[in-house]
Amino acid sequence: MGVIDEVSRTLVDKIADQLLLRLMRDPYVENLWEIISTTMKVTPRDLMEIVLRAEKGKPLGRPFGSVYHFSPWQDLLFNPVHLVRLPTADQKNVDTKVTLGPNAERPLELQIPIILSGMSFGGALSKQARIALAKASTAAGTATNTGESAYLPEEREAAAKYIYQYHRGRWPHGNKKEFYALADMIEIQLGQGAQASTPQSTKADKIDEEFRDIFGLEAGEDAVIASRLDGLESGKDLKHLVSRLKEETGGVPISYKFAASHYLEEEIELAVNAGIDVIVIDGAEAGTHAGQPLVEDAFGLPTMHALVRAVDYLEEKGVRDRVSIIAAGGLLSPAHFLKAMALGADAVYIGTAAVMAMIHTQMVESSPFEPPTQLVLYSGRLKDELDIDLAAKSLTNYLNSCVAEMVLGVVALGKNALTEVNRQDLCALTPAVAEITGVELAYRRKGTAVFPMQEQPATIGEEVPVPH
Repeated sequence: MGVIDEVSRTLVDKIADQLLLRLMRDPYVENLWEIISTTMKVTPRDLMEIVLRAEKGKPLGRPFGSVYHFSPWQDLLFNPVHLVRLPTADQKNVDTKVTLGPNAERPLELQIPIILSGMSFGGALSKQARIALAKASTAAGTATNTGESAYLPEEREAAAKYIYQYHRGRWPHGNKKEFYALADMIEIQLGQGAQASTPQSTKADKIDEEFRDIFGLEAGEDAVIASRLDGLESGKDLKHLVSRLKEETGGVPISYKFAASHYLEEEIELAVNAGIDVIVIDGAEAGTHAGQPLVEDAFGLPTMHALVRAVDYLEEKGVRDRVSIIAAGGLLSPAHFLKAMALGADAVYIGTAAVMAMIHTQMVESSPFEPPTQLVLYSGRLKDELDIDLAAKSLTNYLNSCVAEMVLGVVALGKNALTEVNRQDLCALTPAVAEITGVELAYRRKGTAVFPMQEQPATIGEEVPVPH
């Protein structure tokens, strides 16, 4: 072994010497180091997306949404209490329940305010992954959302609370009464944060026989998601659709999901006038199976900004007590969830975090040669290796952990329910976040204006007042 070690050390030393000498002697334009300096100007992600575009000549499909964190959640902190208001005596008394669409004939009642967002079968996830999501939602006391998909009986059977997404898909087995009449809430989806209202499709050569049967597609037919929802072109059309869906389902809540934008108030006004029960604010940080980087990175409003504007607008119109809000987009931790609720959300959607939690230790099945998502995507090479029950258990544990942390946070705030948190429980670290959220600045005394009038400088000889 000693001889082998010595030979190996000698060989490595010679290779390293040659590499270093070449780096130090080659002109910069010929130097291997050029790739290092290039990726300091053009990031490795930018470089990879450049070459991928050069290879295919088609729009890219980047998984999981934007790489940017637009909402500065880290610049909001909670205000724990001690004697000003006593902390909650027993965490077991903290209520975690939430009711969505309180004025609907059949409101959606959940045990926790964290809901599994729409991640469709076929367009995104495998059948196994969809069933695991449904099982976890039942175990944790929440709901799962079908996404832009066709009806999966096994999913409905496994989900105690089931949200059907009334979507823009153009296939025969989409948006049929026999399917959405089974739902506990219907979500009219006109767009999403990671893709706006762009069209999407799954090519026929990527569709197997089971997919084709479930969606009702002919051989050789693509599964197409259009930019518009068929038959919906105005506020009047939306009102007719909402009325019909409520009648056909016996009054389940109807929600309205769109990509948050600067037209946010106008969109909400149309929805409220149409009788919508729940508004879904899908921010620019939202995830997706595969969206175009242009749309992911440069379209929409951040989740925080859009959420605050939506809450303020509903309060201004006097309808906040009857229209619920679900915040979505880039929410990954209990801190994100509770801060979103403090800013006015009744509940939150999670997608990316749910997928990661679901995969959990099963990622060892894909490493080191495949990404973990190959276990859960419809197109994943390893989707048949996903252990459904283990995936459901892992996601249930994640949800239970998040809610338990949120409960501890509420105890420290001296509240008795997750729904009791509000903006007064927060302070902001920066003037920008204070202005965005209407929350007081952390470096000013409580109760003072966020942006006090600038004091005039004292004139010569004038005594400068000492601040109290």
